[in-house]
Amino acid sequence: MTNERTNERTNERTNERISRISGNTLDIRKALIKHLLRDVPEVATDGKIDLEKLKDILADEVEDSIERYSFTWNGKKKAMKLAQYPTTATLKPKKKKSKNWDDTENIYIEGDNLEVLKILQRSYGGKVKFIYIDPPYNTGKDFVYKDNFKNSLENYLEQTKQIDNAGNKLRTNSETNGRYHTDWLNMIYPRLKLARNLLTDDGVIFISIDDSEQANLKKITDEIFGESNFIGSFIVNSTPNARDYGHIGKMHEFVLLYSKDYHQTVTNLLPDTSKKFSYSDSLGGFNIHPLYNSNEAFDKTNRPNLFYPFYLDPSSKDSDGFYKISINKSDNFSVEVFPPKSVKNGVQFVWRWGRTKAIENINKEIVGYKTNGEYRIVQKMRHSEKVIRSLISGKDFTSRRGTAEIENIMGKKLFSFPKPEKLIQNFIQVGTKKNSIVLDFFSGSATTAEAVMKMNAEDGGHRRFIMVQLPEPLSEKDIAYKDGYRTIPEIAEERIRRSGDKILEENPLLSDELDIGFKVFELSKSNIKKWNNEVKNLEEQFELLMNNFEENSKPIDVVYEIMLKQGLDLTYPITETKVNDVVIYNIAFGSMFVVLGDNITSKVAEIIIKQIADEKAENTVVVLQDEKFVNDSEKLNTIEQLNVNGIQYSDILSI
Repeated sequence: MTNERTNERTNERTNERISRISGNTLDIRKALIKHLLRDVPEVATDGKIDLEKLKDILADEVEDSIERYSFTWNGKKKAMKLAQYPTTATLKPKKKKSKNWDDTENIYIEGDNLEVLKILQRSYGGKVKFIYIDPPYNTGKDFVYKDNFKNSLENYLEQTKQIDNAGNKLRTNSETNGRYHTDWLNMIYPRLKLARNLLTDDGVIFISIDDSEQANLKKITDEIFGESNFIGSFIVNSTPNARDYGHIGKMHEFVLLYSKDYHQTVTNLLPDTSKKFSYSDSLGGFNIHPLYNSNEAFDKTNRPNLFYPFYLDPSSKDSDGFYKISINKSDNFSVEVFPPKSVKNGVQFVWRWGRTKAIENINKEIVGYKTNGEYRIVQKMRHSEKVIRSLISGKDFTSRRGTAEIENIMGKKLFSFPKPEKLIQNFIQVGTKKNSIVLDFFSGSATTAEAVMKMNAEDGGHRRFIMVQLPEPLSEKDIAYKDGYRTIPEIAEERIRRSGDKILEENPLLSDELDIGFKVFELSKSNIKKWNNEVKNLEEQFELLMNNFEENSKPIDVVYEIMLKQGLDLTYPITETKVNDVVIYNIAFGSMFVVLGDNITSKVAEIIIKQIADEKAENTVVVLQDEKFVNDSEKLNTIEQLNVNGIQYSDILSI
């Protein structure tokens, strides 16, 4: 009896020491409430939001009129909630489908992008610099399935099998459907909502669309990203020969461009191959551009620091017609030069540069010039680059080019209307840094993945891609099906393999630097039984004590699930240390340890402590499979040893 009580007390002490990992993904709604209560604590009432207090604080900023501008449809509230519902789903590693598993930082995910975007929230929230998507256009033939507002994982598992014996898709969104636009809106809204959370503060998203839903997409993105974060729209001349739709020959598609935060947005220029320079000096070629700011909104009253004189030496004219200038007046520098006034309204312009920058570049990047009988200050424009244009045309950007690229790499036309690689590469060049994460969650034939690898090959970058694609089944009528492919991801994964090899063939010197691999993961229900279902009876509780893992779940599957639940990058390195029937997984050089196996003893603590010291790791998290300890005393000893050696109790977790 005494031993039983001792064991009970030991078990209680153990449970008090450590916390259990949550089986759910990030609860976006709770996170939002937490931020609101932190920033505006006075609206809290018993831990909840007092809406009336919030309205009082916001005062005139609250729109409470019945008649107000809004965009709504049947199911919008449910679609909004759908983005907030957490999921217990996970991603299972598929090493056999992957390429260069141990070295690559690229990821390819097979699964419904709604669930996947939820799963990625902790690990990649605020880390993705660039998103490109080419969602279904809702032309009546797209695979646009209805989201189940209660259990989207079960819905996904059911609807990915929606194909008849002849290979025809059973879930299309025909125009005869009474909720033709509604179904599409309910599909796209929660996905864009979740995608925004993944963007960095200076990140951007490019979205391809055509006439069918362009107007609705613009309204949705204005709402989710904010009208002030709309950068612009592109018209892509995708079909130069036009497609006859009756009354009009369609030649174009649209691409909408939004930022996470317009004021922090960072974009790049594109090479201008047609650029020609009229002048040259010891630093190279250049053209000239007036130094004054021609925007009438800026004048000497609101930008006084940009209004000051230069002084020009009229006797210093060189062979190109340029004059030396100074910021100070002297006998030689005698001609005073201010910015001109606008011709239309007589507004006094100001310079584009302040005095300090002007002094640093005087007679190097800014010089004097005479035009129409008047002296001006001009800047030497050296770059052979340009801002991306809103009208995109040329043979490199057509649908025909995209089809030819697939045929070239795969040997046959295995995919309909793929985007041309050059189009996506241009977007990537504009919207990324050399080490950015690129996401495409409607990745189709994986044009984006190829564009990332080519861009890295060209500029020495280390961009990483995350591709997400629904494993949509192919029809028996498809050429790809006859070639042995059964789903779209199978085509895409093979394309990435072949295109990566081809890029290296063309750039052999990059063989040790260029990442052409990818890790494949598949969307799946949780590997942990208790996270999938509530324990209903004593028998199920005993079963969990014996083994809490789902059948067919491997230990490495559990490790990756824990990484996702704890917010770790899926490409972090993992090493294994075996101790009898136990495996200690060291993730990211001691950032986290996961202990799985049978008959676990406090020996694991000694090994973990040594590895932490060897790696010089800090803020380490340790996750223990608590039901597999030899006994509660060993579990408690393990926890205490870890704590004594610097690991906080709050960082010792159990599953």
